[in-house]
Amino acid sequence: MNVLPTPIQDLVVIEPRVFKDDRGYFFEQYNKEKMLQKGLKYEFIQDNQSKSTYGVIRGLHYQLAPYAQTKLVRAVVGKIFDVAVDLRKNSPTFGHWYGIELSDENFLQLLVPKGFAHGFSVLSETAIVHYKCDCLYNPQAERGINFADKTLNIDWKVEMATAAVSAKDRVHPDLEKAEMNFVFGSSEL
Repeated sequence: MNVLPTPIQDLVVIEPRVFKDDRGYFFEQYNKEKMLQKGLKYEFIQDNQSKSTYGVIRGLHYQLAPYAQTKLVRAVVGKIFDVAVDLRKNSPTFGHWYGIELSDENFLQLLVPKGFAHGFSVLSETAIVHYKCDCLYNPQAERGINFADKTLNIDWKVEMATAAVSAKDRVHPDLEKAEMNFVFGSSEL
């Protein structure tokens, strides 16, 4: 397993070691001991999965502290453009986003720490996305940022005029007006 840095501190890409032969492939999707050896000290307690069709955009979602979630995200089937936005006050990259293509062919995973908003768009006919969380879902702490926020200017890699977005995600506030309580370097994150 390789841990690849991104331009945003604490946001990393996990590249598993994949064993392929004429029968198919095998890889460890998650190994707590190997994560600990790489300095990634997370205790995942909830697994989520979604299925979506081409052009769907989900996000940008997060939960306020102390219910914030670290997510380990991968595309089990298909291809997505996965995005994380830094919401940690005092972070040198506050308000910056990072996006990466995750697919059933590249096996990459994005580790999205607490203090980030998360979302994805579907680039294939269908996609099944699986992610582990280190905190349970808490509807009272759930918040979001508008996927079309002009200051973020995220290129979702799909046609915005025909993108399928939930009514709930369409009314999230822009970053400037969003409620957040994350502080860069805080022990609560």
